[in-house]
Amino acid sequence: MGKNAPGNNQLTSPTIQRDIIECCAMETRKIILNELREKKFALLVDEARDCLVKEQMSLVLRFVNDKGMVLERFLGLVHVNETSAKVLKNAIDTFFAKHDLSLAKLRGQGYDGAANMSSEFNGLKTLILKENKNAHYIHCFAHQLYVGNFFETLSMIVNTIGASCKRKDSLREIHNEEVLNQVEMGEISTGRGQNQEISLARSGDTRWGSHYTTIVRLFDMWNSVERVLLAINKLGESLKIRQSAGGVFDKMDCFQFVFIGKFIMKILGITNTLSKILQARDQNIGYALNMINVVKNKLQELREDGWDNLLKEVTEFCEGHSIDVPNMENFIHGRSRKRLKGGEPMTYLHHFRIDIFIKVIDVIAMEMDKHFTEANTELLRCVMCLDPSNSFANFDHVRLLQLAKLYSDDFSSTDIIELDHQLQNYICDMRSNKIFSNIFNLGDLVKKMVEINYHTYFPLVYRLIELALILPVGTASVERTFSTMNVVKTDLHNRLGDDVLSDCLVCYFEKEIFRSIDDEVIMQSLQNLAFRRNQLRPLKIRRPNPC
Repeated sequence: MGKNAPGNNQLTSPTIQRDIIECCAMETRKIILNELREKKFALLVDEARDCLVKEQMSLVLRFVNDKGMVLERFLGLVHVNETSAKVLKNAIDTFFAKHDLSLAKLRGQGYDGAANMSSEFNGLKTLILKENKNAHYIHCFAHQLYVGNFFETLSMIVNTIGASCKRKDSLREIHNEEVLNQVEMGEISTGRGQNQEISLARSGDTRWGSHYTTIVRLFDMWNSVERVLLAINKLGESLKIRQSAGGVFDKMDCFQFVFIGKFIMKILGITNTLSKILQARDQNIGYALNMINVVKNKLQELREDGWDNLLKEVTEFCEGHSIDVPNMENFIHGRSRKRLKGGEPMTYLHHFRIDIFIKVIDVIAMEMDKHFTEANTELLRCVMCLDPSNSFANFDHVRLLQLAKLYSDDFSSTDIIELDHQLQNYICDMRSNKIFSNIFNLGDLVKKMVEINYHTYFPLVYRLIELALILPVGTASVERTFSTMNVVKTDLHNRLGDDVLSDCLVCYFEKEIFRSIDDEVIMQSLQNLAFRRNQLRPLKIRRPNPC
């Protein structure tokens, strides 16, 4: 742009650059809001801190477009001074007013399952429900587990190893050497696709499922990681680096770290499938509901029958790596001796089995019961009745009428009577029509209905399906915006204002829409934004091709 611009009109000043970014985001939002128009939508909310430790609230809208596609569109970040429910609600109201959105059209709300924000989001949920009773809340259980200082130590290990290319290369070489030795000794087999070169994965702050990969790789590369830490402790560039590596090694080379690591790996192994389902863009509510029950049952099995196997696995690992294993019947000694409530000394068995193993499983089970309440679960079961798989095997028109009654603003008493008749005709048509025989999820069903104009034949049924698809069961899109935020605003690029950061993220996150916008549209928007001495060339009006 600067090469072809007049000498005194380069458009490179910080103010004009911010204006250009604002115009890019503004035109991107216009397309998103044009997609939405008068449709009902759900609101997904999450909060995180940027690199300057400023609280940022991310807002994503979920809706079904004219083609029957379920879309989740990011509209922006909002900086909040505090995270109380009232402040969050006021910020949302201001944002909605700015973009001409109506809370009356809200038909669902989903928030992150992180414990540190649960009370604030519960308060926000209540405030929105007071204003709009149809904004049904579905808890988004996309977050995993946090136990003591384990993840802090895990992060320190990854950061110490990954602080330089030399250390990464050293870890890779040592691990390859370990693998070759194991192959020669017959401890592992060889074959195509086996024993691929791996590295110590860095877990993401906003992607809790990545912790599972990090823990799995740490135990797979345990010997190699310890050898690198010992080498840094001996040959590090400075005393501080050597002491830090030594401290990390000491924290890692103990029974408690191994026990918690193996335990969390089992927990995340159980919840990982559910987490992936909830993180997927095309979420299947019926499958997610089934997986919730599977996870609950597996956690109960682990609680009742998993202790002995876990202790045996941890003990064998520690003995194989020369880590001291405490006698579970002995009392815990030392300056910070743990005691029971009655003042009696605590045994290692009580500490590891009761205070960690049982307690953590119970907390997870309680959180799942708390957030997946009977009311929420019943709502999801009603939605499952629309599932087209196995020739609409779950169809239950009584439950679907019950679902419609929950949306009193969308279905009048007359509509309910008409919906009853439409549902009976709809299910007969669906089961007899070969066009729908190979459709297995609700999203594909809606697209096919729009494609062959069936949404006009059964308008009330289609309205009900739309409302079901709007319900969010995960905050994956919101979490992805924070991953993007960590790319756009970094420690070395931290002077972005809140509005500029939000505008940058809109263009970055919704890049497909942004790329489709003609440059001249953005230039004209820039011209209209403020008076400028040098007028930009007007928007060209392209005549349609007569051919």
